Amino acid sequence: AYERRFPTCPLIPMFVASDTVNEYKSEDEAIHVIERRCKLDIDAPRLLKKIAGVDYVYFVQKNSLNRRERTLHIEAYNETFSNRVIINEHCSYTVHPDNEDWTCFEQSASLDIKSFFGFESTVEKIAMKQYTSNIKKGKEIIEYYLKQLEEEGITFVPRWTPPVVCKSESSTSHTRRPVSPAINIPESATKEGLNNKEILNTSSSPSEPTAGTPDDKLDADYIKRYLGDLTPMQESCLIRLRQWLQETHKGKIPKDEHILRFLRARDFNIDKAREILCQSLTWRKQHQVDYILDTWNPPQVLQDYYAGGWHHHDKDGRPLYVLRLGQMDTKGLVRALGEEALLRYVLSINEEGLRRCEENTKVFGRPISSWTCLVDLEGLNMRHLWRPGVKALLRIIEVVEANYPETLGRLLILRAPRVFPVLWTLVSPFIDDNTRKKFLIYAGNDYQGPGGLLDYIDKEIIPDFLGGECMCEVPEGGLVPKSLYRTAEELENEDIKLWTETIYQSASVFKGAPHEVLIQIVDASSVITWDFDVCKGDIVFNIFHSKRAPQPPKKDSLGAHSITSPGGNNVQLIDKVWQLGRDYSMVESPLICKEGESVQGSHVTRWPGFYILQWKFHSMPACATTNLPRVDDVLASLQVSSHKCKVMYYTEVIGSEDFRGSMTSLESSHSGFSQLSAATTSSSQSHSSSMISR
Repeated sequence: AYERRFPTCPLIPMFVASDTVNEYKSEDEAIHVIERRCKLDIDAPRLLKKIAGVDYVYFVQKNSLNRRERTLHIEAYNETFSNRVIINEHCSYTVHPDNEDWTCFEQSASLDIKSFFGFESTVEKIAMKQYTSNIKKGKEIIEYYLKQLEEEGITFVPRWTPPVVCKSESSTSHTRRPVSPAINIPESATKEGLNNKEILNTSSSPSEPTAGTPDDKLDADYIKRYLGDLTPMQESCLIRLRQWLQETHKGKIPKDEHILRFLRARDFNIDKAREILCQSLTWRKQHQVDYILDTWNPPQVLQDYYAGGWHHHDKDGRPLYVLRLGQMDTKGLVRALGEEALLRYVLSINEEGLRRCEENTKVFGRPISSWTCLVDLEGLNMRHLWRPGVKALLRIIEVVEANYPETLGRLLILRAPRVFPVLWTLVSPFIDDNTRKKFLIYAGNDYQGPGGLLDYIDKEIIPDFLGGECMCEVPEGGLVPKSLYRTAEELENEDIKLWTETIYQSASVFKGAPHEVLIQIVDASSVITWDFDVCKGDIVFNIFHSKRAPQPPKKDSLGAHSITSPGGNNVQLIDKVWQLGRDYSMVESPLICKEGESVQGSHVTRWPGFYILQWKFHSMPACATTNLPRVDDVLASLQVSSHKCKVMYYTEVIGSEDFRGSMTSLESSHSGFSQLSAATTSSSQSHSSSMISR
C-alpha cells in the first residue's frame, strides 16, 4: 500500500514527481531497497522562492523493506539547500510485539537551519507547517491505498519464506543490515535548547567549570545591572556559549549582552544560537563591521536625503530612532547610491544603536538592550512600492535580522495611508514573528488618541512634525536630483558587495533597431510589471502579444553601435516578416517617453502566450505644412548622437492572486511629491496602469 504513492500521489498536492535513482534486491528477495529523488512544490511565499532562486525542492527518500523481519524503514533527507538546511526524517512500519496482526508506525524528524539568507525563522515555520500537515494526512493516505487494494481483491499478502538452499542461515546473516533507530526529539529540548539531563551532564563534564568557580555563576548584581532577568538555565546557556567562544573563536569576543541577544533569538537553544552567532562574527570580520562607525563616512546624498536620525529616548529608556519614510525618495537613493551604500548606512545605524544602548544602560542604571523605532508614513505612495526598492529593503531586512537579533524593542508606525497594506503584504512574510509582535500601527491621526504615542514617548520630546513641541533634526528628505543618479555600469562595478545581484539591465535603442524583451505567460490574468528610466533620447514603449514564440533573440549587428558594457545590449525579437495584426497584436496604446522620465506600470494579461516589451526610437515629426524639420526638432536631434537612446529597465511577472488585492490601492493613491504626475492607460482587452515621474 505504501509503494502505491509513487511516482506521485494525488492526496499529497505538494508531491509533484519522483524518479528512481537506485534499487537493490537480495537474491532471496527478502530485502528490497529503493532510493528515489522526489520533487516537492513547497507552499512558501512567492518572494521567498524568488530570493532563494528555486521553484521546487528536492528530497532523497530511501525505503528499505525487510520481508524476513517484516519491517519497512523509510529515511529521507533534503538535497536542495543541503549546505544551509539539514532535514532528516525516519519512519518505520513494524509488527507489534504482542499481536502480530497489528502494525506499529513510528515517525521522527529533525530540522537544523544553519543559514537561509536571513529568513531562518520563516523557513522553520514553513517546514513545521508542511510537516504537521503531512503527519495529519499520513493515516488517511495509507488507508486510501489499503481500500484501493481491497477493491482490487487483494486482502492478503503471503509471508516471505526462505528458499530451501544450503547454508541459508549463514547467507541470511550476511544479508541482514543494521537499521538505525528512530531519533526522538524531546519537546523540552526544542523549546528550551537543552533538557535536565543535558544540564547534569554538562555540569559534571571536566571541560566545564566546576560548581563554585566564578565562571560557573554570574554575579547577581551584574545580571540585574546589565543583562536583566535570567533563569538558572538561561544563565547556564550564556556561560557555556561564552566559554566556548573563548576557547575556539579567534578574535574579538562579543559582550555578554550581544551573546544574550542570539540566545534569546533562538529561545536559548544553545546549538542554534552558536550557529547563527558564529556566522554573524565571521560576517562582521569579513566586512569590518566593528570599525564601520570610525572608518566609513556616509556620502553627502545620504546626509541630505535620508530622512532618518536618532531623537532622545522613549519612556523605557530605549534610544529612539525616527524615520520619515513617507518623505524619503527610496528610488532616488537606490539609483544614486546603489544598494551597497544604503546597506552600509543601515549597518552604521544599527552599530550606533548598540552603542547608545550601552550608554543608556549606564545612564538609567538598568539593562537596555534594544531601541524603539518611530516610522512616519505621511506621504507614502506608489513611488515607495517601486519593486526594486522593495527588493533592496528585503535584503536589508535579511542582513539585519541575521546579525542584529532582538535589537528592536518596539516599532511605532504612524499615519499609515491606504497604500500601506500593499507594502506590508510584500514585507511581512520576511519578518520574524517575535519582531512582528513589537509592531504598533496607527492610521491617520489615531496616534494622538488613547493608547497612542503618549503611552510610549514623553510629551516633551514628541517631534514637531507630529504636532509636538520638540524640534527634530532629522532631514526632511525630498526627491534626489536625477543629476546624482549613477549609471548601471557604476552600480555594477562596486568594489565590495555584501550581496550580489543586479536589479537593472541596461539597453541601447537605435533608429530602426528597438530593444525587445520576451515574457512567456502560462496563466492568464498574470501581471507584468515594469520600471524603466529613459537615460538618453526619447523612446516609444509598446507591449505586444503573440501566440507563437519568436525566433531566438538576435544581437544588434550594427558594429558602430555595439555596446560591450555589462547589460548594455540591443535585442530584437520580432521578425521582419511578421505582420502586425496577423502574427502579433498590440495590447496597449504606445507610450511616448521623454529623456529623463521614469516610468512604472503594470499590465494584466488576458491570454497566455508570449508578450514582448519594446523600447523603440522616437522620431521627431516634421512640420506638417512645410515638411521641413522644426528648429526644436533639429536641436533635439543634435543631442541624440548617432540616433541612439539608452534605457535602464526592470521587469517582473506577478501571479494574479498576489497582485489583484493591491490594484485598487495602487490606483487610488496619489503622489505626495508635487513633481510627480500619474497616467493611467487602459484597453478593452486588459488593464494597465503606468506612472511617469519627470
